[in-house]
Amino acid sequence: MPRTTLITNIASLVTNDPVQGDGGPLGLMTDAAVVLEGETIAWVGPTAKAPSADETYDAAGRAAIPGFVDSHSHLVFAGDRTQEFNARMSGRAYEAGGIRTTVAATRAATDAALEANLTHYLEEALRQGTTTFETKSGYGLNTEDESRALRIAARHTDEVTFLGAHIVSPDYAEDPAAYVDLVTGEMLDACAPHARWIDVFCEKGAFDGDQARAILTAGMAKGLHPRIHANQLSYGPGVQLAVELDAASADHCTHLTSEDIDALANSSTVATLLPGAEFSTRAEWPDARRLLDAGATVALSTDCNPGSSFTSSVPFCIALAVRDMGMTPDEAIWSATAGGAAALRRTDVGRVTVGARADLALLDAPSHVHLAYRPGVPLVDEVWRRGARVA
Repeated sequence: MPRTTLITNIASLVTNDPVQGDGGPLGLMTDAAVVLEGETIAWVGPTAKAPSADETYDAAGRAAIPGFVDSHSHLVFAGDRTQEFNARMSGRAYEAGGIRTTVAATRAATDAALEANLTHYLEEALRQGTTTFETKSGYGLNTEDESRALRIAARHTDEVTFLGAHIVSPDYAEDPAAYVDLVTGEMLDACAPHARWIDVFCEKGAFDGDQARAILTAGMAKGLHPRIHANQLSYGPGVQLAVELDAASADHCTHLTSEDIDALANSSTVATLLPGAEFSTRAEWPDARRLLDAGATVALSTDCNPGSSFTSSVPFCIALAVRDMGMTPDEAIWSATAGGAAALRRTDVGRVTVGARADLALLDAPSHVHLAYRPGVPLVDEVWRRGARVA
């Protein structure tokens, strides 16, 4: 039998189970305890009623939350775009074309260099409480480099996304239709075995609605599930296409019409908000309040990438969402955990319930509210992943 560990004396515990604790969406419990059995959670309840276990660990009055679920990142890349960021902060507007700089560096990098970079940022994210993450290709933009990016990513996560349609490859700048044919043909054939998801950047300067539909439906025919970069830089067809195709997530959702919000609210597509991108590009903030009030499911993720959101910190994104996007601290923590799980169509992560994966973050604070209340402070004190203390 797997060994059991009792974590006791938790000042406040976010379970994301409305049946637990205070009965709210967070299922908040005070003076709580959790029993881990191997890689899963075996019991949750008051410390006073905790069963015995092989080992006991004292949380010493700290708060505990589910491990963060970062459902949108771009971590297989080489180089950085410091000069671009510096210029943008000096007054130049963000444009999608900056991706080409990273494409050149990524193509030139060895497999070992790409994997070392990936693991560096994964370890950085883990120390900040992220225990589940999705990551994409998208910086190869040819068959060889897209497929190798996915092979590397798949060694570290099951949540791998084929994003050959990040922008039109520089090699096809004069013939975008031929690039769409490549993405939906030879490149898709090479990449589909290594991915779970297919994504497309549906935006002016990248792919229009018809191109995005062709790319996503081709991926679906190969067994990949759709998600989409939608409505980041301008109003467009991305959100409506996401709902039409039952995409797991429409990501960014910065520029939304009332019809877009209604469509999301009446679908199973999650609106994944990425405030790091708005912070790093000085762009308009997504209106989380409108989405939540309409009944849409919202996730918060980092969009960690070297161009428009070079942060691996979910706590930072929580603070931004509360300060600038109209979310309450409770809504933000739910969106960064259970919301991220919903964006990946997962029920085994993002919550602290019996049978869920034993992923927890202990905070150097008595409450999850401190993640927004004390922005920039490294409050994630310990991280447990699959039942083991890893940070």
